Amino acid sequence: MSDGFKILDGFPDTVLAVEAAGKVDAQAYETVLIPAIEDKLSALGKIKLLYIIGESFDGFTLGAAWDDTKVGLTHLGDFSKIALVSDVEWIRLGMRAFAPMIPGEMRLFSLAERQQAEDWISA
Repeated sequence: MSDGFKILDGFPDTVLAVEAAGKVDAQAYETVLIPAIEDKLSALGKIKLLYIIGESFDGFTLGAAWDDTKVGLTHLGDFSKIALVSDVEWIRLGMRAFAPMIPGEMRLFSLAERQQAEDWISA
């Protein structure tokens, strides 16, 4: 997989499943993730997000970090469930810190628990 985001197939229509790999930049947010979120939201109202940060993930650029913040603030109430799958400790700590502010249900999973995350978000 190249750098950026890959939209994953094989999930219910209510689920946006995305995997981050390599160095994620602002263009990945602006051309892949944000349009995918907005397309699903316009069709469904609320969605479930499966966000996988894979083993090949190498970080975010400053522009990507800014876009991530904007997505979070803009769409804070638009996710009924969020499953974050990652072994990156600073990302896990950040999600734990912000989870109380997220209106929907939020769960953290390790990469070894990816199948449980997929099952949970699809239910």
